[in-house]
Amino acid sequence: MTEVQLNPDFIIADEHSLRNLFSPTHELAVQKCRKSLGKHAQDFIRRSPFLCIGSQGADGKADVSPRGDPPGFVTILDERTLAIPDRPGNNRLDTLSNIVANPTVGLLFIIPGFEDTLRVNGQATLTRDPALLESMAVAGRAPKLAIVVSISEVFLHCAKAFRRSRLWSAEHFQDRAAMPSLIKMILDDTTGAPDDKDEMRKMDEGLEEDYRQSMY
Repeated sequence: MTEVQLNPDFIIADEHSLRNLFSPTHELAVQKCRKSLGKHAQDFIRRSPFLCIGSQGADGKADVSPRGDPPGFVTILDERTLAIPDRPGNNRLDTLSNIVANPTVGLLFIIPGFEDTLRVNGQATLTRDPALLESMAVAGRAPKLAIVVSISEVFLHCAKAFRRSRLWSAEHFQDRAAMPSLIKMILDDTTGAPDDKDEMRKMDEGLEEDYRQSMY
């Protein structure tokens, strides 16, 4: 595939040029941004089983990571502070190492069936506080760390993206079998997947077993 080169004549390189392309921000879109969690934002968080957390390292490298658990897994410590358990993963530690270098994070809370989302921006700290971690235990297993977010901005986001994508519409769900398994895709892009279908099946089954054994 040929590398794309953008025409520099059409690049938007400053905020003034950017804002000239759009109408002024609606006043309500400005007013809805709060510095603390109102009752509806708190209820949204308590209902949410899934969020994405955006972070950025000292070198400017950005990352977005999914986090999920039963609804209410994010603890509301007070109106300006949240705590997110760090469950077992692949130990790349992208988000955690970014937070150590640069504490600024952005959160996007999602509720299945809801087209609206909740956005939270703030400063994150990693903690090993035993009392907090124990309160987040599942199946008797407490997380090693929690991400505590001090909120600087919180606001509800409209439904347009979810309606355009028809994300919750069952008739638009895609067949997972249309693409290879996760293990096969990773191997195809790295060391190469085995040609033997039985060997590949055993690898897929091994991943499923790992999911069962290491969720918490």
